[in-house]
This record gives sequence, structure tokens and C-alpha cells, in this order.
Amino acid sequence: MENATTVAVKVTLGVDLGDRVSHVCVLDQSTGRVLDRFQVASTRDAFQAAFSPRCASRLVLEAGAHSGWASRLLCTAGYEVIVANPRRVRLIGSSRRKNDRMDAELLARLGRSDPNLLFPIRHRNAQHHDHLVVLRSRSVLVEKRSALICHVRGTLKAMGERAPTASSEAFPRRVRERVCEHGVRILEPILETLDGLTETIRGYEETIERLSAETYPETRRLRLVEGVGPLTALAFVLVVEDPFRFRHARSVGAFVGLCPGLSQSGDIDPQLPITKTGDRMLRSLLVGAAQYILGPFAGDSTLRRYGQRLMVVGGKAAKKRAVVAVARKLAVLLLHLWRHPDEPYDPLHDAPPLPAAERLPSNPTPEGDE
Repeated sequence: MENATTVAVKVTLGVDLGDRVSHVCVLDQSTGRVLDRFQVASTRDAFQAAFSPRCASRLVLEAGAHSGWASRLLCTAGYEVIVANPRRVRLIGSSRRKNDRMDAELLARLGRSDPNLLFPIRHRNAQHHDHLVVLRSRSVLVEKRSALICHVRGTLKAMGERAPTASSEAFPRRVRERVCEHGVRILEPILETLDGLTETIRGYEETIERLSAETYPETRRLRLVEGVGPLTALAFVLVVEDPFRFRHARSVGAFVGLCPGLSQSGDIDPQLPITKTGDRMLRSLLVGAAQYILGPFAGDSTLRRYGQRLMVVGGKAAKKRAVVAVARKLAVLLLHLWRHPDEPYDPLHDAPPLPAAERLPSNPTPEGDE
């Protein structure tokens, strides 16, 4: 979503969005006095009727399922819209006196005093949101397909049969070929469902390829990095939206939740796990790409050498930490490639030396010699 237009604030509205009904509290900006309270159905038509006639004012929402469409609609109506991050504002999520009416007033009072106290977030525009739904829908179907395959494997094991090894696409066909007729007859509805899911997933993947080629050609450059496919590249572009939204490129690591948390106080500075904030799907895709980069089939690159050096030390958790670190650096690299489309990409740019275990001897012994 584009930045809301700053207006001369006379009143501040707090809106607690509900699934069916939203509660609204209107405060006088100068005195903080409650001017009005009312309820409105949580639909586009009801919001347009309730808010359009009002004078341009500041309006505070809490991030949630309805905040995307509501914030875009209210921005169009001329409001200065602030979307509060409930994870960062303990007064909203951890209050002991919590109801919709009081939440609306609390949002209004926080927005009246200092909007920065709300740690405001920015919703993406409608087109990016719609295209991101395509990626999320595919992701949900892949998860459901995996769950059904596990169900089939478990059922066959209980029947004394062993499910064949096969890719997700070929799994139903291989089951029909290898499993006894009794087992196939029982599981045929599940196998048909798997065939249908695979076909739908294939359709989504074709849509993703078309979107990448026609609407987001910048994804082609991101796919120069080995391990980054069309899904990861398009998800990165859609979630980040603007390559220049960050002052420093390394901030994208924190944006996707791949940076360690911070809880420093005096001399105490414990090592915390990553925050896992931001978009979960994009974070998962970046971690998957990092696992490929560190796997047996990826070529030599700066990212691979960086991860290999981290895996040398750190005990049992070294591999996991290396994967997360490579995923974080991968996000920074993708942003850099997006920002500088004319700069040639060199996978070994500023590459550290290979770990000792990866180096070949300078004069290898010929085969057959002792």
C-alpha cells in the first residue's frame, strides 16, 4: 500500500476490526475527549457508507485479516491511515481489561499521542496482494498433498504393504502399479484427489511462470543465483515490493525474520534465536534455497563457501546456523541484484577461500600409484 496522505488532523479514530462488526471510537485531537462511539459492519459497502462522509482525519487500525482491504479503502477516502502492529504494542495484546470497545479507544489514544508508539506497518498494494495469493494457494495445496501422501504411506504400512518410492506427481500411479488390488480399491478416492491436486498445482506453477515473465521481469535476474527458482524469486519481489524501501540492504534479513533477537540489558546480552517475524512463506523459501546451496548438487559460490566455513565449528547446531546465515545473506544478495540490474553477477565475487577439507591437493597422486 502506498504511503497515506498526511492531512491536517482534527480528530483521531480508533477502529477495532471484527469479523462481523467493527467498533469505532472518535477522539478530539486537541483535548482527547471522546466525541463519538459507533459500530459498523465489517464489509466494504458498510465502511464506505460510514466513513466516506466524514472529514479527513487520522484513523488507526490493528493489523489483522481485515486490515488490508480496510486500510486501502480508507486511504482512498482521504484518511491518514495507521496500521498498528499488535506484536510490538503490549498495551493492545496483553491488556487485562480487554474488549472491542476499549480496544478502539486505546488505538485512538495511542494514535493521537504518537503514531510511532504503534510501530506502524505498511500493507502491500492490491495487485501484489492478489498475485501473492497465487503463491500462497499453491503452498497450501503442496502441504495438503504431502499430508495425503503420508496418510497413504501409513495406511499401506498398517496393511502390510510398502508404499513405492516416487515423486509427489508420480506417487498415485506408482501405488496403483505396485500395491495389491485390495489396497488400491480402498485408497482410490485419495489417489484421485492426489491426481487432482497435482493438476491444480501444475496450473498454479504455469501462472507463476507467466507472472514472472510478463509482469515481474526483474525476477529473471534474481534467478541467476543457483537455488533460486521462479517461486522464490517472485515471492521475494512481491513481499519486498520496493527494492529501495530499506536504507541498508542488510535490513532485509531482519524484515524476513532471519536475524537473531535482541534482549540486551547492561552487561547481559544473551544469544537468542531468530525472530521469525515477517512473511513465513518467503522465509521458508529462502531457507530451502540455502539448503540447496549447501547441498551436494550446487556449484561453487561465495554463499556456499561462507556456509561451509560456518559448518566447521559450532557442534551439532552448526549446520542449522549455517543454513540460516546463508539464507540471510541470500536475501541481501537478491536485494542487491534487484537494486543494480546492470551490474554483472559473479557467484564467486569476494569469495572466501575454501575450507581445508574442500581443497584438492596441489599435486594429486596419479591413479594406480602408491
